Amino acid sequence: MGAGGQLTETEGSVYTWEDVQRHCSRNDQWLVIDRKVYNITQWADRHPGGFRVIHHYAGEDATEAFTAFHPDKKFVQLFLKPLLIGELVETEPSQDRQKNAAAIKDFQALHAHAVRQGLFRSRPAFFLAHLAHILLLEVLAWTLVWIWGTSWPLTLLCAVLLAIAQSQTGWLQHDFGHLSVFKTSKWNHILHKFLIGHLKGASANWWNHRHFQHHAKPNVFSKDPDVNMLRFFVIGATQPVEYGTKKVKRMPYNHQHLYFFLVGPPLLIPVYFHIQIMHGMISRRDWVDMAWSMSYYLRYFSCYVPLYGLLGSIALVIFVRFLESHWFVWVTQMNHLPMDIDYEKHQDWLTMQLQATCNIEQSFFNDWFSGHLNFQIEHHLFPTMPRHNFHRVAPRVRALCEKHNIPYQVKSLRRGLADVIRSLKASGDLWLDAYLHK
Repeated sequence: MGAGGQLTETEGSVYTWEDVQRHCSRNDQWLVIDRKVYNITQWADRHPGGFRVIHHYAGEDATEAFTAFHPDKKFVQLFLKPLLIGELVETEPSQDRQKNAAAIKDFQALHAHAVRQGLFRSRPAFFLAHLAHILLLEVLAWTLVWIWGTSWPLTLLCAVLLAIAQSQTGWLQHDFGHLSVFKTSKWNHILHKFLIGHLKGASANWWNHRHFQHHAKPNVFSKDPDVNMLRFFVIGATQPVEYGTKKVKRMPYNHQHLYFFLVGPPLLIPVYFHIQIMHGMISRRDWVDMAWSMSYYLRYFSCYVPLYGLLGSIALVIFVRFLESHWFVWVTQMNHLPMDIDYEKHQDWLTMQLQATCNIEQSFFNDWFSGHLNFQIEHHLFPTMPRHNFHRVAPRVRALCEKHNIPYQVKSLRRGLADVIRSLKASGDLWLDAYLHK
Protein backbone atom coordinates (compact mmCIF):
# COMPACT_ATOMS: atom_id res chain seq x y z
CA MET A 1 0.00 0.00 0.00
CA GLY A 2 1.14 3.58 -0.69
CA ALA A 3 1.31 6.50 1.74
CA GLY A 4 -1.92 7.12 3.58
CA GLY A 5 -3.19 3.64 2.74
CA GLN A 6 -3.39 4.29 -0.99
CA LEU A 7 -2.63 1.61 -3.56
CA THR A 8 0.87 1.34 -4.97
CA GLU A 9 1.90 0.98 -8.61
CA THR A 10 1.63 -2.80 -8.58
CA GLU A 11 -1.73 -2.86 -6.77
CA GLY A 12 -3.74 -0.08 -8.40
CA SER A 13 -3.81 3.38 -9.84
CA VAL A 14 -4.19 6.11 -7.22
CA TYR A 15 -1.31 7.96 -5.56
CA THR A 16 -0.59 10.79 -3.20
CA TRP A 17 1.92 13.56 -3.80
CA GLU A 18 4.13 11.86 -1.24
CA ASP A 19 4.13 8.72 -3.38
CA VAL A 20 5.10 10.68 -6.49
CA GLN A 21 7.83 12.69 -4.79
CA ARG A 22 9.70 9.53 -3.80
CA HIS A 23 10.31 8.74 -7.48
CA CYS A 24 12.77 11.48 -8.37
CA SER A 25 16.09 9.72 -9.02
CA ARG A 26 17.83 9.12 -12.35
CA ASN A 27 16.72 5.48 -12.36
CA ASP A 28 13.23 6.00 -10.93
CA GLN A 29 11.21 8.89 -12.34
CA TRP A 30 7.53 9.69 -12.02
CA LEU A 31 5.77 12.93 -12.80
CA VAL A 32 2.23 14.33 -12.87
CA ILE A 33 0.44 16.03 -15.76
CA ASP A 34 -3.16 17.16 -15.29
CA ARG A 35 -3.46 14.92 -12.20
CA LYS A 36 -2.37 11.85 -14.19
CA VAL A 37 0.69 9.98 -12.89
CA TYR A 38 3.31 8.78 -15.41
CA ASN A 39 6.33 6.53 -14.97
CA ILE A 40 8.90 7.99 -17.39
CA THR A 41 11.91 6.01 -16.11
CA GLN A 42 12.47 3.88 -19.21
CA TRP A 43 11.33 6.52 -21.71
CA ALA A 44 13.26 9.58 -20.49
CA ASP A 45 16.33 8.80 -22.62
CA ARG A 46 14.12 8.92 -25.73
CA HIS A 47 12.56 12.27 -24.89
CA PRO A 48 13.03 14.54 -27.96
CA GLY A 49 13.94 17.48 -25.74
CA GLY A 50 16.62 15.46 -23.96
CA PHE A 51 16.52 13.29 -20.84
CA ARG A 52 17.75 16.05 -18.55
CA VAL A 53 14.89 18.48 -19.11
CA ILE A 54 12.26 15.87 -18.30
CA HIS A 55 14.27 14.56 -15.35
CA HIS A 56 14.21 18.05 -13.85
CA TYR A 57 10.50 17.48 -13.19
CA ALA A 58 10.81 13.96 -11.79
CA GLY A 59 8.75 13.63 -8.60
CA GLU A 60 6.86 16.85 -9.40
CA ASP A 61 3.81 18.29 -11.09
CA ALA A 62 4.94 19.00 -14.67
CA THR A 63 1.59 20.26 -15.98
CA GLU A 64 2.62 23.88 -16.56
CA ALA A 65 5.95 22.99 -18.18
CA PHE A 66 4.23 20.38 -20.34
CA THR A 67 1.68 22.94 -21.55
CA ALA A 68 4.39 25.53 -22.22
CA PHE A 69 6.54 23.23 -24.37
CA HIS A 70 3.88 21.13 -26.16
CA PRO A 71 1.31 23.11 -28.14
CA ASP A 72 -0.06 19.94 -29.77
CA LYS A 73 -1.22 17.97 -26.75
CA LYS A 74 -3.05 15.35 -28.80
CA PHE A 75 0.14 14.35 -30.59
CA VAL A 76 2.14 14.13 -27.35
CA GLN A 77 -0.58 12.00 -25.74
CA LEU A 78 0.44 9.20 -28.10
CA PHE A 79 3.74 9.03 -26.22
CA LEU A 80 2.26 9.58 -22.78
CA LYS A 81 -0.49 6.96 -22.89
CA PRO A 82 1.79 3.89 -22.52
CA LEU A 83 3.52 5.59 -19.56
CA LEU A 84 0.33 6.22 -17.58
CA ILE A 85 0.24 4.32 -14.29
CA GLY A 86 -2.59 6.06 -12.46
CA GLU A 87 -3.80 9.35 -11.07
CA LEU A 88 -3.80 11.44 -7.92
CA VAL A 89 -6.15 10.60 -5.10
CA GLU A 90 -9.30 12.76 -5.28
CA THR A 91 -8.46 14.41 -1.97
CA GLU A 92 -5.03 15.56 -3.22
CA PRO A 93 -4.72 19.14 -4.53
CA SER A 94 -3.91 19.57 -8.22
CA GLN A 95 -0.65 21.37 -7.45
CA ASP A 96 2.21 20.00 -5.37
CA ARG A 97 4.08 21.52 -2.47
CA GLN A 98 3.46 25.22 -1.77
CA LYS A 99 2.68 26.37 -5.29
CA ASN A 100 0.24 29.26 -5.68
CA ALA A 101 -3.01 27.64 -6.79
CA ALA A 102 -4.66 30.99 -7.59
CA ALA A 103 -1.72 32.13 -9.73
CA ILE A 104 -1.72 28.81 -11.57
CA LYS A 105 -5.43 29.09 -12.33
CA ASP A 106 -5.15 32.68 -13.55
CA PHE A 107 -2.12 31.90 -15.69
CA GLN A 108 -3.95 28.98 -17.29
CA ALA A 109 -6.77 31.38 -18.12
CA LEU A 110 -4.28 33.82 -19.64
CA HIS A 111 -2.72 31.05 -21.71
CA ALA A 112 -6.15 29.99 -22.98
CA HIS A 113 -6.97 33.61 -23.85
CA ALA A 114 -3.70 33.92 -25.82
CA VAL A 115 -4.59 30.78 -27.76
CA ARG A 116 -8.06 32.13 -28.59
CA GLN A 117 -6.54 35.43 -29.73
CA GLY A 118 -4.24 33.60 -32.13
CA LEU A 119 -1.08 34.79 -30.38
CA PHE A 120 0.61 31.42 -30.90
CA ARG A 121 0.22 31.60 -34.69
CA SER A 122 3.36 32.57 -36.55
CA ARG A 123 3.69 34.85 -39.56
CA PRO A 124 6.14 33.05 -41.86
CA ALA A 125 6.81 36.26 -43.82
CA PHE A 126 8.17 37.89 -40.64
CA PHE A 127 10.81 35.19 -40.20
CA LEU A 128 11.62 34.90 -43.89
CA ALA A 129 12.27 38.66 -43.97
CA HIS A 130 14.74 38.24 -41.11
CA LEU A 131 16.42 35.40 -42.97
CA ALA A 132 16.66 37.57 -46.09
CA HIS A 133 18.41 40.38 -44.21
CA ILE A 134 20.88 37.87 -42.71
CA LEU A 135 21.74 36.45 -46.13
CA LEU A 136 22.09 39.99 -47.49
CA LEU A 137 24.62 40.82 -44.75
CA GLU A 138 26.61 37.67 -45.54
CA VAL A 139 26.71 38.50 -49.26
CA LEU A 140 27.53 42.16 -48.59
CA ALA A 141 30.47 41.22 -46.33
CA TRP A 142 32.00 38.92 -48.94
CA THR A 143 31.33 41.28 -51.86
CA LEU A 144 32.93 44.16 -49.98
CA VAL A 145 36.36 42.56 -49.68
CA TRP A 146 36.13 40.71 -53.00
CA ILE A 147 35.61 43.93 -54.98
CA TRP A 148 37.34 46.58 -52.91
CA GLY A 149 40.22 44.60 -51.42
CA THR A 150 41.41 43.19 -48.11
CA SER A 151 42.79 46.28 -46.43
CA TRP A 152 42.48 46.47 -42.64
CA PRO A 153 39.52 48.91 -42.63
CA LEU A 154 37.58 46.81 -45.15
CA THR A 155 38.47 43.56 -43.35
CA LEU A 156 37.26 45.05 -40.08
CA LEU A 157 34.00 46.15 -41.70
CA CYS A 158 33.62 42.66 -43.22
CA ALA A 159 34.11 41.08 -39.77
CA VAL A 160 31.53 43.41 -38.22
CA LEU A 161 28.97 42.58 -40.92
CA LEU A 162 29.60 38.85 -40.46
CA ALA A 163 29.29 39.17 -36.68
CA ILE A 164 25.97 41.00 -37.07
CA ALA A 165 24.77 38.26 -39.43
CA GLN A 166 25.90 35.56 -36.98
CA SER A 167 24.14 37.23 -34.05
CA GLN A 168 20.92 37.74 -35.98
CA THR A 169 21.13 34.13 -37.17
CA GLY A 170 21.39 33.13 -33.52
CA TRP A 171 18.15 34.90 -32.68
CA LEU A 172 16.42 33.46 -35.76
CA GLN A 173 17.51 29.86 -35.13
CA HIS A 174 16.31 30.40 -31.57
CA ASP A 175 12.86 31.11 -33.02
CA PHE A 176 12.84 27.97 -35.13
CA GLY A 177 14.08 25.93 -32.17
CA HIS A 178 10.98 26.93 -30.22
CA LEU A 179 8.28 27.45 -32.83
CA SER A 180 6.43 25.78 -35.63
CA VAL A 181 6.80 28.69 -38.03
CA PHE A 182 5.48 26.65 -40.95
CA LYS A 183 2.59 24.20 -40.82
CA THR A 184 4.82 21.36 -42.00
CA SER A 185 7.08 20.22 -39.15
CA LYS A 186 9.53 18.79 -41.68
CA TRP A 187 10.29 22.25 -43.09
CA ASN A 188 10.67 23.73 -39.59
CA HIS A 189 13.16 20.99 -38.74
CA ILE A 190 15.18 21.42 -41.93
CA LEU A 191 15.26 25.21 -41.67
CA HIS A 192 16.40 25.03 -38.05
CA LYS A 193 19.24 22.70 -39.08
CA PHE A 194 20.11 25.06 -41.94
CA LEU A 195 20.16 28.14 -39.71
CA ILE A 196 22.18 26.80 -36.80
CA GLY A 197 24.25 24.34 -38.82
CA HIS A 198 24.97 25.86 -42.23
CA LEU A 199 24.80 29.54 -41.23
CA LYS A 200 26.45 29.23 -37.78
CA GLY A 201 28.43 26.00 -37.75
CA ALA A 202 26.73 24.76 -34.58
CA SER A 203 24.48 21.81 -33.63
CA ALA A 204 20.68 21.92 -33.42
CA ASN A 205 20.52 18.94 -31.05
CA TRP A 206 23.15 20.45 -28.75
CA TRP A 207 21.18 23.70 -28.63
CA ASN A 208 17.84 21.94 -28.01
CA HIS A 209 19.08 19.82 -25.12
CA ARG A 210 20.84 22.76 -23.48
CA HIS A 211 18.32 25.51 -24.07
CA PHE A 212 15.18 23.64 -23.06
CA GLN A 213 16.73 22.95 -19.66
CA HIS A 214 17.22 26.68 -19.23
CA HIS A 215 13.55 27.33 -19.97
CA ALA A 216 12.30 24.49 -17.78
CA LYS A 217 14.20 25.60 -14.67
CA PRO A 218 15.75 29.05 -15.24
CA ASN A 219 18.43 30.14 -12.77
CA VAL A 220 18.17 26.89 -10.81
CA PHE A 221 21.55 25.39 -9.87
CA SER A 222 22.23 21.90 -11.27
CA LYS A 223 19.21 22.21 -13.59
CA ASP A 224 19.85 25.31 -15.70
CA PRO A 225 23.14 24.86 -17.63
CA ASP A 226 23.35 28.63 -18.13
CA VAL A 227 24.20 29.12 -14.45
CA ASN A 228 26.95 26.50 -14.53
CA MET A 229 29.92 28.86 -14.33
CA LEU A 230 32.56 26.11 -13.84
CA ARG A 231 33.68 27.85 -10.64
CA PHE A 232 34.99 30.82 -12.62
CA PHE A 233 32.22 32.96 -11.14
CA VAL A 234 29.99 32.84 -8.08
CA ILE A 235 26.48 34.13 -8.77
CA GLY A 236 23.32 34.92 -6.88
CA ALA A 237 23.18 35.27 -3.12
CA THR A 238 23.44 31.63 -2.00
CA GLN A 239 26.40 30.23 -3.94
CA PRO A 240 28.89 32.97 -2.91
CA VAL A 241 28.21 32.34 0.79
CA GLU A 242 28.55 28.58 0.30
CA TYR A 243 31.88 28.95 -1.48
CA GLY A 244 33.14 31.48 1.04
CA THR A 245 32.15 29.36 4.03
CA LYS A 246 33.88 26.31 2.50
CA LYS A 247 36.96 28.46 1.71
CA VAL A 248 36.66 27.74 -2.01
CA LYS A 249 38.94 30.15 -3.85
CA ARG A 250 39.45 28.90 -7.36
CA MET A 251 39.37 32.51 -8.53
CA PRO A 252 39.56 35.89 -6.74
CA TYR A 253 35.78 36.17 -6.81
CA ASN A 254 35.74 39.60 -5.19
CA HIS A 255 37.25 40.81 -8.49
CA GLN A 256 35.00 38.77 -10.79
CA HIS A 257 33.20 41.89 -12.04
CA LEU A 258 36.56 42.93 -13.51
CA TYR A 259 37.91 39.67 -14.97
CA PHE A 260 34.46 38.99 -16.42
CA PHE A 261 35.48 41.26 -19.30
CA LEU A 262 38.44 38.94 -20.04
CA VAL A 263 36.80 35.55 -19.44
CA GLY A 264 33.08 35.91 -20.19
CA PRO A 265 32.21 37.80 -23.39
CA PRO A 266 35.45 37.09 -25.31
CA LEU A 267 35.64 33.33 -24.71
CA LEU A 268 32.12 31.90 -24.38
CA ILE A 269 31.41 31.23 -28.07
CA PRO A 270 34.93 30.93 -29.57
CA VAL A 271 36.19 28.56 -26.86
CA TYR A 272 33.64 27.08 -24.44
CA PHE A 273 30.65 26.65 -26.75
CA HIS A 274 32.84 25.53 -29.65
CA ILE A 275 34.42 22.77 -27.54
CA GLN A 276 31.02 21.75 -26.14
CA ILE A 277 29.41 21.57 -29.58
CA MET A 278 32.17 19.50 -31.16
CA HIS A 279 32.42 17.18 -28.17
CA GLY A 280 28.64 16.75 -28.09
CA MET A 281 28.33 15.85 -31.77
CA ILE A 282 31.24 13.40 -31.65
CA SER A 283 30.30 11.72 -28.34
CA ARG A 284 26.65 11.30 -29.43
CA ARG A 285 27.67 10.30 -32.95
CA ASP A 286 25.39 13.00 -34.26
CA TRP A 287 26.66 12.82 -37.82
CA VAL A 288 23.71 14.72 -39.32
CA ASP A 289 24.44 17.80 -37.21
CA MET A 290 28.14 17.31 -37.88
CA ALA A 291 27.48 17.41 -41.64
CA TRP A 292 25.45 20.59 -41.32
CA SER A 293 28.17 22.15 -39.16
CA MET A 294 30.95 21.18 -41.55
CA SER A 295 28.97 22.68 -44.45
CA TYR A 296 29.32 26.06 -42.74
CA TYR A 297 33.11 25.81 -42.62
CA LEU A 298 33.28 24.49 -46.17
CA ARG A 299 31.29 27.45 -47.42
CA TYR A 300 33.22 29.95 -45.30
CA PHE A 301 36.69 28.78 -46.31
CA SER A 302 35.65 28.49 -49.96
CA CYS A 303 34.71 32.17 -49.86
CA TYR A 304 37.61 33.59 -47.85
CA VAL A 305 40.70 31.41 -48.39
CA PRO A 306 41.16 32.84 -51.90
CA LEU A 307 41.18 36.31 -50.33
CA TYR A 308 43.07 35.82 -47.05
CA GLY A 309 44.74 32.42 -47.29
CA LEU A 310 44.13 29.63 -44.79
CA LEU A 311 45.67 31.28 -41.72
CA GLY A 312 44.11 34.64 -42.51
CA SER A 313 40.69 33.02 -42.92
CA ILE A 314 41.05 31.22 -39.59
CA ALA A 315 42.02 34.50 -37.91
CA LEU A 316 38.99 36.21 -39.47
CA VAL A 317 36.48 33.59 -38.31
CA ILE A 318 37.94 33.65 -34.79
CA PHE A 319 37.59 37.42 -34.71
CA VAL A 320 33.99 37.18 -35.96
CA ARG A 321 33.22 34.66 -33.18
CA PHE A 322 34.90 37.02 -30.72
CA LEU A 323 32.61 39.89 -31.73
CA GLU A 324 29.51 37.67 -31.80
CA SER A 325 30.32 36.29 -28.36
CA HIS A 326 30.31 39.76 -26.82
CA TRP A 327 26.89 40.47 -28.33
CA PHE A 328 25.47 37.13 -27.24
CA VAL A 329 26.73 37.28 -23.65
CA TRP A 330 25.47 40.78 -22.91
CA VAL A 331 22.04 40.19 -24.47
CA THR A 332 21.45 36.86 -22.72
CA GLN A 333 22.88 37.78 -19.32
CA MET A 334 21.19 41.14 -18.80
CA ASN A 335 17.81 39.38 -18.46
CA HIS A 336 18.91 36.64 -16.05
CA LEU A 337 22.20 37.17 -14.21
CA PRO A 338 20.97 40.07 -12.03
CA MET A 339 17.86 38.08 -11.04
CA ASP A 340 17.33 35.46 -8.34
CA ILE A 341 19.67 32.47 -8.76
CA ASP A 342 19.29 29.64 -6.27
CA TYR A 343 18.62 25.95 -5.75
CA GLU A 344 15.29 24.31 -6.54
CA LYS A 345 12.34 25.98 -4.80
CA HIS A 346 9.52 24.05 -6.52
CA GLN A 347 7.61 27.20 -7.46
CA ASP A 348 4.70 27.55 -9.84
CA TRP A 349 5.54 28.45 -13.44
CA LEU A 350 4.60 32.15 -13.21
CA THR A 351 6.52 32.81 -10.00
CA MET A 352 9.59 30.82 -11.07
CA GLN A 353 9.91 32.54 -14.45
CA LEU A 354 9.35 36.06 -13.09
CA GLN A 355 11.92 35.68 -10.31
CA ALA A 356 14.52 34.54 -12.85
CA THR A 357 13.72 36.95 -15.67
CA CYS A 358 13.33 40.65 -16.44
CA ASN A 359 12.49 42.69 -19.54
CA ILE A 360 14.33 45.43 -21.37
CA GLU A 361 12.37 48.43 -22.64
CA GLN A 362 10.85 48.12 -26.08
CA SER A 363 12.24 50.12 -28.99
CA PHE A 364 13.00 49.36 -32.62
CA PHE A 365 16.71 49.06 -31.83
CA ASN A 366 16.20 46.94 -28.69
CA ASP A 367 13.87 44.59 -30.55
CA TRP A 368 16.40 44.12 -33.37
CA PHE A 369 19.49 44.06 -31.13
CA SER A 370 18.09 41.34 -28.86
CA GLY A 371 15.97 39.42 -31.37
CA HIS A 372 12.93 40.51 -29.29
CA LEU A 373 14.47 38.83 -26.25
CA ASN A 374 14.00 42.17 -24.52
CA PHE A 375 10.56 40.59 -23.91
CA GLN A 376 12.27 37.83 -21.99
CA ILE A 377 9.44 37.48 -19.46
CA GLU A 378 6.83 36.78 -22.13
CA HIS A 379 9.22 34.48 -23.99
CA HIS A 380 9.84 32.41 -20.86
CA LEU A 381 6.17 32.21 -19.94
CA PHE A 382 5.16 31.29 -23.50
CA PRO A 383 8.22 29.70 -25.18
CA THR A 384 6.21 28.58 -28.24
CA MET A 385 4.75 32.05 -28.89
CA PRO A 386 6.28 33.86 -31.92
CA ARG A 387 8.24 36.91 -30.92
CA HIS A 388 6.18 39.30 -33.04
CA ASN A 389 3.30 38.77 -30.57
CA PHE A 390 5.16 39.35 -27.28
CA HIS A 391 4.16 43.02 -27.13
CA ARG A 392 0.50 42.04 -27.47
CA VAL A 393 0.44 39.70 -24.48
CA ALA A 394 2.79 41.78 -22.28
CA PRO A 395 0.11 44.10 -20.77
CA ARG A 396 -1.94 41.11 -19.62
CA VAL A 397 1.13 39.45 -18.11
CA ARG A 398 1.96 42.64 -16.23
CA ALA A 399 -1.62 42.89 -14.92
CA LEU A 400 -1.52 39.26 -13.77
CA CYS A 401 1.75 39.86 -11.92
CA GLU A 402 0.31 42.93 -10.20
CA LYS A 403 -2.73 40.91 -9.12
CA HIS A 404 -0.56 38.29 -7.43
CA ASN A 405 2.07 40.74 -6.16
CA ILE A 406 4.85 39.25 -8.31
CA PRO A 407 7.48 41.81 -9.39
CA TYR A 408 7.49 42.47 -13.16
CA GLN A 409 10.80 44.20 -13.87
CA VAL A 410 11.44 46.34 -16.95
CA LYS A 411 14.81 48.06 -17.35
CA SER A 412 16.47 50.36 -19.83
CA LEU A 413 19.10 48.71 -22.04
CA ARG A 414 21.81 50.71 -20.31
CA ARG A 415 20.70 49.64 -16.84
CA GLY A 416 20.29 46.02 -17.94
CA LEU A 417 23.89 45.89 -19.16
CA ALA A 418 25.20 47.68 -16.07
CA ASP A 419 23.28 45.34 -13.75
CA VAL A 420 25.30 42.40 -15.09
CA ILE A 421 28.43 43.94 -13.59
CA ARG A 422 26.66 45.14 -10.45
CA SER A 423 25.33 41.64 -9.74
CA LEU A 424 28.78 40.08 -10.21
CA LYS A 425 30.30 42.61 -7.82
CA ALA A 426 27.55 42.06 -5.23
CA SER A 427 28.03 38.28 -5.37
CA GLY A 428 31.80 38.69 -5.15
CA ASP A 429 31.45 40.86 -2.05
CA LEU A 430 29.22 38.22 -0.43
CA TRP A 431 31.87 35.59 -1.14
CA LEU A 432 34.67 37.70 0.34
CA ASP A 433 32.69 38.45 3.49
CA ALA A 434 31.91 34.75 4.02
CA TYR A 435 35.47 33.72 3.17
CA LEU A 436 36.99 36.09 5.72
CA HIS A 437 34.47 35.90 8.55
CA LYS A 438 32.69 32.53 8.49
